[in-house]
Amino acid sequence: MAAADPLQIVPAHLPKPPEGRTLVLAAGKAAASMALAVERHWPADKKLFGIALTRYGHALTLERIRWVEAGHPVPDAAGETAAREMLGAARAIKPMDMLLALMSGGGSALLSLPVPGVTIADLRAVTRDLLKSGATIQEINTLRKHLSQIQGGHLASACKAPVVTLIISDVTGDDPTHIASGPCAPDPTTYQDAVDVLNRFDVKAPRAVLKHLISGLRGEREETPKPGSPVFANVENRVIATARRSLEAAAALFRDNGIQPVILSDSVTGEAKEVAKVMAAIAREVRLHGAPFKPPVALLSGGECTVTVRRTHGRGGRCAEFLLGLGIELDGTPEVHAIAADTDGIDGLESNAGALLAPDSLARARARGLDARKYLAANDSFGIFSALGDLVVTGPTRTNVNDYRAILIA
Repeated sequence: MAAADPLQIVPAHLPKPPEGRTLVLAAGKAAASMALAVERHWPADKKLFGIALTRYGHALTLERIRWVEAGHPVPDAAGETAAREMLGAARAIKPMDMLLALMSGGGSALLSLPVPGVTIADLRAVTRDLLKSGATIQEINTLRKHLSQIQGGHLASACKAPVVTLIISDVTGDDPTHIASGPCAPDPTTYQDAVDVLNRFDVKAPRAVLKHLISGLRGEREETPKPGSPVFANVENRVIATARRSLEAAAALFRDNGIQPVILSDSVTGEAKEVAKVMAAIAREVRLHGAPFKPPVALLSGGECTVTVRRTHGRGGRCAEFLLGLGIELDGTPEVHAIAADTDGIDGLESNAGALLAPDSLARARARGLDARKYLAANDSFGIFSALGDLVVTGPTRTNVNDYRAILIA
């Protein structure tokens, strides 16, 4: 987490103040801490103002930049109002000024300014259905960018001043176009891609959403700004924190404690319980045969799995679901412990960052009359780990470099 702390990493990347004013527009779960880092290190005699838009409960006290809290992962009216104000502020600054954009994971839902004809209720409905469908964040954001007045490069295109964007990445591949749905980044996707996402996951979008997308397919709506557009001639997008850097920091910690770290990947995707099967197979091979790595070893990975929700009463996010699936596959294999947690401190819609798994976790569950397989089928990983007292609860971390998984084989 320290490797992704905005208060530590933002200062080294701050641009030189312009001749005029600096407008700060921050959006995401790290918005407040990124804005605070700017305030602490910006010259006192240089004009600094703006808005930091973050999730409810994630704000910090700011002096020169105003903070706003809004809904996540499902957008709400507070986010719409703030996004409209942010777009207006970007349009108002002059060429001698500068837009300093601070983007992090969560910005896609928070910066909810739908196109004319589409309401925030429409956006909420299609977002909620896509989140349950098992779609990746890149697929969800492809649709968001084509329903937004501010994302998909539109914020940069509205600004006459130079734009510098500092980005904390929460997506696999670290492409700025997918982080907060790329308000200042070129968008290579199309209306056709957005429609394909709806069809792929059989999502029945509201009529207004379909009408807008069909107009786009017919060429009646302008596409999002593409790579090579002159809109981005004076725009810099700089990724300053990634899952890989945090995994490397974790690896150093294990190494200092005499345990061999192995970073499997920083971009693991797929259905959480299916990824768990693969990870369990590797862990068993290490534990039983000392291959391909000899214990003690820590298998580290990042990325973002998905959960296809089939029951409405289940509780738990992708990290806890991965861990429950891992526990079932390991079935009490001795000397194997694991943690899976989202680095923003929130796993899904619950209050926990993730959970812990020990060799005796499922045995303790059975002793309480809890059937792990039934909990997994009900997408209720929160329920079983809560009953065991094995949730990881951090509260808001005010950063976000995706999921962290470590499997320790002693």
